[in-house]
Amino acid sequence: MTLLLPTGFSAVAGVGTLAPPAPAPDPGGQGEDFGKAAPVALVVLLLFFLAVALLVRSMNKHLRRIPKSFEDDSGTGPRAE
Repeated sequence: MTLLLPTGFSAVAGVGTLAPPAPAPDPGGQGEDFGKAAPVALVVLLLFFLAVALLVRSMNKHLRRIPKSFEDDSGTGPRAE
């Protein structure tokens, strides 16, 4: 059995017309704002590193003040019963 179509029609007519248009080429993320955040990010990272260094230094000072033992030899501290 054969399919008879009117003249001007074919079995594959209109296949390409439903496809979406081709996307524009991607410039690779290098638009007009590319690279402008790098100096700000560097300053923020340097501030974070400075804050961490100061916190480590302060923690070391506090840890040096802790006594070697928490046992109370004088007998005036609280007793565990």
